[in-house]
Amino acid sequence: MLKVAALAAVAALSAAGAAQGVVMLDHVNRSAELRRADAAVASEGAAFDAAGTESTGPAAAIDKSPDGHYWAEAMVNGERVRFLVDTGATTVALTPEDARRLGYDPARLDYQFQVATAGGQARAAEVRLASVSVAGATVPDVDALVIERGLPTSLLGMTYLGRLSRFEATRTSLILRP
Repeated sequence: MLKVAALAAVAALSAAGAAQGVVMLDHVNRSAELRRADAAVASEGAAFDAAGTESTGPAAAIDKSPDGHYWAEAMVNGERVRFLVDTGATTVALTPEDARRLGYDPARLDYQFQVATAGGQARAAEVRLASVSVAGATVPDVDALVIERGLPTSLLGMTYLGRLSRFEATRTSLILRP
C-alpha cells in the first residue's frame, strides 16, 4: 500500500469555469515503480516509458476536451468513473461519491493521511482498486486515495499511468499504451 509522508498538496486549476484538482504526494517508502514514474515525469518530453509493467489491452486515445484537459471514462472495479487525467498526481485520487459507487464506504475508511486542498486541509484514506481500464488499457491492483473533501473530481494519476508501458501527449490527444 501507499506510504505517505507529511507532504501532500491539492492545487486548484480553473478550466471552463469549473475548478479541478491536482494531488501531489511525497512518499517515504516509494516502490521502485513509483520512483521510475516520478523520474520519467520530471525528465524532458511528454512520453513516459516504464519497465516491467503489468498493463494489458489495446492502445487507447483520449481526445483533448475543449477545456484543454484530458477526461477519461474508466471502468474501475466494474463501475464507470469519469477522471481528469493528471500526470502531476502521484496517485489515483477518488472523491467520496466515486468511492461509494465503487463499493467503499467512505464513513468506514481510515483517513490517516492529511492533504492540503484548494478548500483547506482534508484527510485521505488509501484503498486498492481491483482494476482500472481506460478504453481497454487495463491495469490491475491500483493504489488510490479517497480524499474526504475538497476534490471536485476524481483524478487519474501515476499509480495508473506509471504502470502503462508508455503514454504520450499530443496536441489533440493522449495516447495510452499498455
